[in-house]
Amino acid sequence: MSLSGDARRPRPEGFTLIEMLVVMTLIALLLTLAVPRYFGAIDSGRATVQRHNLATILDAIDKFDADLGRYPDTLDELVTKHYLRQIPVDPVSELATWTIVAPADPTQGSVYDVLPPASPASAAASGAQP
Repeated sequence: MSLSGDARRPRPEGFTLIEMLVVMTLIALLLTLAVPRYFGAIDSGRATVQRHNLATILDAIDKFDADLGRYPDTLDELVTKHYLRQIPVDPVSELATWTIVAPADPTQGSVYDVLPPASPASAAASGAQP
């Protein structure tokens, strides 16, 4: 029995380091193309939801004015009188405290229009409490 030429060592199974580096490089390349588009789509979706929430609040304010002949005193009044189920949260700033614009005639109520809330970063910079 000769062990020199007849016996072959089995080749270890698995990937080589070079093969793994090539695969990882390809994955990284694909991620550099896909990730920015993903986050752009997320931001675009949040802006769309923000516009929809503003339109919903403004529609409720208009219905309140048409029914009662005045604007609501607070946004919570829209909820208590069942014009809204709840005050929507702004998806961009993640706050439910909308900026309220009062009507020109203060005897007509306090909420004429709403604007998106200030972002947490700008609220912190101005010293406002969220």
